[in-house]
Amino acid sequence: MKYKDYYAALDVPRDADLDQIKKAYRKLARQYHPDVSKAADAEGRFKEAAEAYATLKNSEKRAAYDALGQPRPGEEFSPPPQWSRTHGQDASGFGDMDLEDLLAAMGQGRGAGHHSRRPEPGRDYEDTVHINLRDAQHGTELHLSLGDAHGERKLAVTIPIGVIAGQKLRLRGKGGPGRHGGENGDIYLHIAFKPDPIFRADRHDLYFELALAPWEAALGAELEVPTLDGKVLLTVPPGTRGGRKLRLRGRGLANPRGAAGDLYATVHIDIAPNPSEKELALYEELAALSRFDLRSHLNQELPHDPTTT
Repeated sequence: MKYKDYYAALDVPRDADLDQIKKAYRKLARQYHPDVSKAADAEGRFKEAAEAYATLKNSEKRAAYDALGQPRPGEEFSPPPQWSRTHGQDASGFGDMDLEDLLAAMGQGRGAGHHSRRPEPGRDYEDTVHINLRDAQHGTELHLSLGDAHGERKLAVTIPIGVIAGQKLRLRGKGGPGRHGGENGDIYLHIAFKPDPIFRADRHDLYFELALAPWEAALGAELEVPTLDGKVLLTVPPGTRGGRKLRLRGRGLANPRGAAGDLYATVHIDIAPNPSEKELALYEELAALSRFDLRSHLNQELPHDPTTT
């Protein structure tokens, strides 16, 4: 039997704690997943990392592995003392096993036989799915392709109404198959939103930019504005200034646990790029009539600085 350095496979020190081991495995699993990586050795690295993680995350199997010592990777080695004491001095059957089977048997405790196996849960998988805001508003079904050491399979996933960016969905029992009667693993899907041409989401609230003409801001207006469920009327109060946020209550993203979020229109005031002579004349008339000084704060006298002349 050839020795495999599981710590080197995960690139962690031998005294790494469980959190370090999990973090290292997840990083390698994402990097070398056959559906993601184009590297020639991706499948081999993915399986190697999975085998190492399956041993090091289990305290009994890790203790049995550490008891093997530190042979050089790939080096042939003899049965450890624990095996000889349990199965006899000739260690019959040792040559027919692989390292993973040996560790599973050693982790069974005194009197465990070669064919005695504890149930082992299947591997969990994590992935990120990108959906648009309308999928989040109304729910949708995605068809994913999952590839692992057991082959490739198709999976239909229901995205419920009202998910938000950063939310994690758990698909119980849809991960790797369990061994020796163990439960199947789970799949965890992290939700991310695709960029939207109009809206920006902050949890269940939505924001968009609303351009107003100067007379709309000054006089007020009734405007049709978009929502995820179609257009609605928005009342712009007279005297609305740039930067103000106008709220449409309950017009944000759906929320299955309570009231829907709100929709906020952030106002900015714009003018026509090529005003006509008549328009310019009206602007000049307004400038002559208006007493509004929006820069009065800049005209205040500053304290005298004695260091200047």
